[in-house]
Amino acid sequence: METGEKKMTWARQFMPVLASIREEFIRELPFRGMRIGMALHVEAKTACLVEALAAGGAEVYITGCNPLSTQDDVANALGQVVGVHCYAKRGATTEEYYAAIDMVLDARPQVTIDDGMDLIHRLHTTRMDLIPGVIGGCEETTTGVHRLRAMAREEKLRFPVIAVNDTPMKRFFDNVHGTGESALAAIMLTTNMLIAGKAVVVAGYGFCGRGLAKKLHGLGARVIVTEVDPRRALEAYMDGFLVMPMEAAAEAGELFITTTGNTSVVTARHFRKMRPGAVLANAGHFNVEIDVKWLESHAKAVTRRDGIDTYHLDGKDIHVLAEGRLVNLAIPKGMGHPIEVMDLSFALQALCARHIVLNGKNMPPGVYEVPAEIDSLVATKKLTSLGLAIDELTKEQKDYLSGWETGT
Repeated sequence: METGEKKMTWARQFMPVLASIREEFIRELPFRGMRIGMALHVEAKTACLVEALAAGGAEVYITGCNPLSTQDDVANALGQVVGVHCYAKRGATTEEYYAAIDMVLDARPQVTIDDGMDLIHRLHTTRMDLIPGVIGGCEETTTGVHRLRAMAREEKLRFPVIAVNDTPMKRFFDNVHGTGESALAAIMLTTNMLIAGKAVVVAGYGFCGRGLAKKLHGLGARVIVTEVDPRRALEAYMDGFLVMPMEAAAEAGELFITTTGNTSVVTARHFRKMRPGAVLANAGHFNVEIDVKWLESHAKAVTRRDGIDTYHLDGKDIHVLAEGRLVNLAIPKGMGHPIEVMDLSFALQALCARHIVLNGKNMPPGVYEVPAEIDSLVATKKLTSLGLAIDELTKEQKDYLSGWETGT
């Protein structure tokens, strides 16, 4: 068995929720005659989602959503699955990356599934002729949802899109535990650094930043949080972390991890204040949080090895992991989020894609929350797979919660 198929086989056994949904899809064939276009991180867990959609009758066209996150052996194995057309490859140039997105769109997909919104962006800029054929889409990550909401505010979004990222079953597990564990695993695998005792700066205290800060604390790090939102900053402080502006954190930190989804979070003025040997990694979607372009143009020399770029600047070294791209997937051996976490996230994607097929034509353009019944169903399926049971409300309790009398 080839390595890509072995990875997919390994992932399947830890994805019971998606497996049960796949069985439903085989019986119902909800995507019969449908073309689904996808731009996701092409690795083993993603392959299991693609298999489920294809099993439900879809013709799937997929490429990567990051030039360094594709696992070529998985992409090759995925291309052998009936009904699947895969155009992703690791290390794609900018031109190759967008050419692959265009190949997905050339299939005229009726449903899109994005991680970062590149497919939808392309549809709304250079491929607008295809929009009338699109029923709707799903978006996986925080950065993509931010972009979608901006489009919706400007009334530029032309079809309905479900913000899968924003539902509790995604944020509480994928963003907190998935990012927290996988980003740290990637950093430790790449650098072989000890986390205990280190001053680690986490930029942003959203769900991803919270997860990272808590995992770092568990490993014995001295965690510093930077924020622009006073409420999140206060939350980080009351969770027990130091809070300061990046200007001050730049002098104190030894390891920096960005999680904001914004641009220019760590820039020239911060680099100049950093200690010699500072290590920088990005756990946000796009490679815009750390100003790597400035480092490239101002460093006296650059040394590259195994996912670490060392910039020799002003008599000191600054190390950037994975070119400033998404560290948990872009390092040479990056595996992304843990399998069990992606079982939940991809179960949401699969069910939301079905929801779009069934209801999208009656949904005006805009950004939609994941239906509560889908979120609850995924949680219930996960509990069942774990052999766990919970209580149910009695009629008396339901009546009490739905009324306005205190019942004293």
